[in-house]
Amino acid sequence: MDDRPDIATGSINVGDEAPVEVRCILSTGAETHSADGDDSSQGFGALLNRLVDRVQQLYLPLECIYPWSLRWFVPLIRGLLTHDDAWKMTSIIDPTTIGKPQPAHQRRRHVRSLTGYTPETDEKGQEKWPRGDEKVWKDGLRGVDKDVPEITKSVVHHVQTSLARQAYNLDEAGAYQATALSVRDNLLPTKRAYYLSLEFLMGRTLDNALLNLGLKNKYSDGTTKLGFNLEDLLEQERDAALGNGGLGRLAACYLDSSASQELPVWGYGLRYQYGIFQQLIGPDGSQLEAPDPWLQHDNPWELPRADVTYDVRFYGHSERIDGMKAVWSGGQEVLAMAYDVMIPGYATKNTNNLRLWESKPKRGFDLNSFNAGDYERAVESSNSAAAITSVLYPNDHTTFGKELRLKQQYFWTAASLNDILRRFKNLDKPISEFPEYVSIQLNDTHPTLAIPELMRILVDEEDVKWDAAWDIITRTFFFTNHTVLPEALEKWPVPLMQHLMREHSDFKSMHAGNLTAFDVVSIFLQAVEKKFPGDRERLARMSLIEEGFPQNVRMANLACIGSRKVNGVAELHSELLKATIMKDFVEFFGISKFFNVTNGITPRRWLDQCNPRLSQLISETLQLPKATFLKELSLLEGLLKHVDEPALIKKWAAVKQSNKERLAHYVETTMGHKINTQAMFDVQIKRLHEYKRQTLNIMGVIHRYLAIKAMTAEERKKVNPKVVFFAGKAAPGYYIAKLTIRLIVNVARIINEDPETKDLLSMFFLPDYSVSLAEILIPASDISQHISTAGTEASGTSNMKFCLNGGLLLGTVDGANIEIAEEVGEQNVFFFGHLTPAVEDLRYQHMYHPVPIEQKCPGLAKVINEVASGRFGDGGVYEPLLNTIRQNDYYLLTEDFDSYIQALELVDKAYQDRTGWIKKSIRTTAKMGKFSSDRAIQDYAQECWNIESNKLP
Repeated sequence: MDDRPDIATGSINVGDEAPVEVRCILSTGAETHSADGDDSSQGFGALLNRLVDRVQQLYLPLECIYPWSLRWFVPLIRGLLTHDDAWKMTSIIDPTTIGKPQPAHQRRRHVRSLTGYTPETDEKGQEKWPRGDEKVWKDGLRGVDKDVPEITKSVVHHVQTSLARQAYNLDEAGAYQATALSVRDNLLPTKRAYYLSLEFLMGRTLDNALLNLGLKNKYSDGTTKLGFNLEDLLEQERDAALGNGGLGRLAACYLDSSASQELPVWGYGLRYQYGIFQQLIGPDGSQLEAPDPWLQHDNPWELPRADVTYDVRFYGHSERIDGMKAVWSGGQEVLAMAYDVMIPGYATKNTNNLRLWESKPKRGFDLNSFNAGDYERAVESSNSAAAITSVLYPNDHTTFGKELRLKQQYFWTAASLNDILRRFKNLDKPISEFPEYVSIQLNDTHPTLAIPELMRILVDEEDVKWDAAWDIITRTFFFTNHTVLPEALEKWPVPLMQHLMREHSDFKSMHAGNLTAFDVVSIFLQAVEKKFPGDRERLARMSLIEEGFPQNVRMANLACIGSRKVNGVAELHSELLKATIMKDFVEFFGISKFFNVTNGITPRRWLDQCNPRLSQLISETLQLPKATFLKELSLLEGLLKHVDEPALIKKWAAVKQSNKERLAHYVETTMGHKINTQAMFDVQIKRLHEYKRQTLNIMGVIHRYLAIKAMTAEERKKVNPKVVFFAGKAAPGYYIAKLTIRLIVNVARIINEDPETKDLLSMFFLPDYSVSLAEILIPASDISQHISTAGTEASGTSNMKFCLNGGLLLGTVDGANIEIAEEVGEQNVFFFGHLTPAVEDLRYQHMYHPVPIEQKCPGLAKVINEVASGRFGDGGVYEPLLNTIRQNDYYLLTEDFDSYIQALELVDKAYQDRTGWIKKSIRTTAKMGKFSSDRAIQDYAQECWNIESNKLP
């Protein structure tokens, strides 16, 4: 008997791809599989139902089965294929073609998958089923598990099949995985807009998905019957390490709102292996960075898409042909592989998608180098490729780190554009209609390389004329600016871009027949010169290239020039944008190109999920189901009719107290400190940056501590007890921000151990800030601080989250603080500090007419002297931080400190009237309807993307 494997070979037409040759092992030795299902006790129909179910679980396209997935369909395809010689499988590669792009006719065309599938129709307009018996397929599709028996059956199914476990060896981590997979089964995906963001700070997914599906109570019952507590399982999930601060959290809120509003919006980001970092606090109080092992265990919320991969090239050389087109070859090729994360809408069947890219080596392990004993070179290619998506925001204080950041941004934008173009081509529309079907939102300057990359693709690969290609570009992209700080606007050295991206970086003046993606430099400046003749200073400001050594590419200028519209993220920020860094562009393009979309937050996570008792109280008070006001947040205004009701005031206070006790329990279990929950909770949680002025806050805490120390016993009885909380990460290379953390931690150690004051004032820095930690901190706050120097905070979103949860706001007249005050009433907000118009004049005075700090602000001078003297540890360590205040004081602490202390005194006085304070809290929550991300995403949909909600039955 022949022992060779039984091989079936033949051609299968996969969708609209070219025929694919398939060879499958059908039998080995005595083991055989029959095409008619005789090897199974089940009939063909039952077998097919099982196969369809498995395909759906794996997120495979239902309109086609790719060759890599055929191992599940061996019994079905055997009869369709003809036998052939098993050993005629040699593949010949021409060595001269390695590293060069494939001819266009040979490139694999990806068939549109379920996540972006539009069914074909016949001549009557009726939908055509793509393959096989439609009834058999549809009978095999699973529905949503809605009752407890279905839920428990689904969970147990995943315990057995996905985890290969039984009840005897299932722990809470495994139960979480099985529960998450069961919930994921209920998420079925459906002109698109694409949201490109380098960060997506998603938070935990299981709780959010259950709430959006309306299944949390039933899953709680189901897991209880299986012997597990759902709340314990929720704690097993680690936050996805895909972001750092407000930029990423805003992107996550917008994805939630687009799904809930049934808008066709996809997100594109990177799948970071280790996130930004896990924050630890060292013995001396300093921040330490460790890899964040969020992918240490399988992530049940992501679906690896081995069928969605694209080649991305770096380095190499570019050869121009036919006058305009160019061929980019050689260098390093990296594979971008997609991972999909489903984003469920609230109270809808709609589910959108977040596609994340992971970098993988094109060829991987170098066996020749390994056999030659060069082990480092054997893995060099793999390591170099994997590094691209290892860490969010590599430290760019080194040449390697700077190059890796730029590499990261190009890898992400190139892969995303290839995917978007592939999806567009399946519509069989001319490329000139691309902007009619695609809108791309650039979330800050990080994805700006998408503009020259799309230009390269259109000109070099799609044979589009340069002028027509640029017209497509400027009707496709939209740019959101998040800062007016000049130092925060991205710039990349021209030599680095020339080294890394050969085809994008010819910055020479335009020659006939030598047009490149960046010849917009010359063309644009010629148009500026024509409109403003002889204004050389304007030309220098508006140029994409900043002169110097080396020259730099201004990414904000490129994003502005290449986008159809540009928006700020709060009314003040948008006005500052038009008056400062974009002033020249406003005068050139006209005011209509620039507009405002005030940021927003999703009330599903930032009210219902993080503060369920308050959400329930609101529902009972308004006599509305949660689904009503959570999708129309302006309905909260109905609370104003009940603000004076003693019953509501009592219940509102009880909810706040329970949230404070939850936070106190967290601090006790993680840090070992007991907290006075009857004290006022004062919270500032933001990434550490000088303009956000955590330094002002800690100086204020020290001032309060010194004041209490100087009081008599009788005077202390009148002091309002306070607990101060800080949380946030400093960038690894940001020395001053890291010194601020060190000061906060060491001041806390002294204050919390002082027997004279610890009952009146305590302070805690909570390490490793995350969305999940914010969900505990925000509902517990009585007052939150948003104290940036006026004119520096674009908008902020944590201010909205605190206010939605009934926490009052202490802040400067900056960002969205202004709009919040307009909504809730200035009597419910505590403002202090100089206004934006005064800032530049004050900085001028600091620079040219300095006044000693002891004369200008004696209270702050005393605090600084206490720190410098060593009262809170080695004072010499903090000299660089203290000198930023003594010398120049760019962020105006000396100007605002006295006003800040007075505002804190007003807060203390208001808090003494507990009933009045609760009424302020209710009024604040009631007026937060404007700040829903549902409103913001609809603004983008109507003002920019021209897309409408697709209502699902």
